[in-house]
Amino acid sequence: MPPDQAYVYILASSFQKLYTGVTSRLQQRVHEHKTALNPKAFTTRYRIDKLVYYESFESINQAIARETQIKGWLRIKKIRLIVASNPTWRDLSLDWNKPIAPFNESELRSPKSF
Repeated sequence: MPPDQAYVYILASSFQKLYTGVTSRLQQRVHEHKTALNPKAFTTRYRIDKLVYYESFESINQAIARETQIKGWLRIKKIRLIVASNPTWRDLSLDWNKPIAPFNESELRSPKSF
């Protein structure tokens, strides 16, 4: 991730309690939430550690503006934003730092004849 990139992210608990944040180091910031770095933090108290949504921006100012916008929304609008790109509320950080399987052409299916 380029250092000049910024991110707005939404974390969720297993009960869909939400937290919206902004950072220039998404992987590191999510790791901090997952490891409960700050025991008194809102995300630690409510076990909010599942990355369910994020957007990237070219500048921190753009990301802060978007974070402010999202934080002003009703909960239902935030949920719609998440569900539009992540309908199963999958933790998007689960695949970070895992090897990518090589492409296997034999796994491609041939088109059915009609």
